[in-house]
Amino acid sequence: MAVRKMEKPNEGIKCVVNTCEYYMNGDHCAAEKISVEPRNAKGSEETDCATFEPKDRTF
Repeated sequence: MAVRKMEKPNEGIKCVVNTCEYYMNGDHCAAEKISVEPRNAKGSEETDCATFEPKDRTF
């Protein structure tokens, strides 16, 4: 899923995954939209943010 990275955080989404490309300081998400999967999850422990993209860590 192609997601645009915004310059300002999406204030309605809290994210603490600082290894994600969309992570912003203050535990915010800069993804224009997110997708949470799978469809038939029975609890929060069974869900994942399908929008996650690892940060490019090459130096």
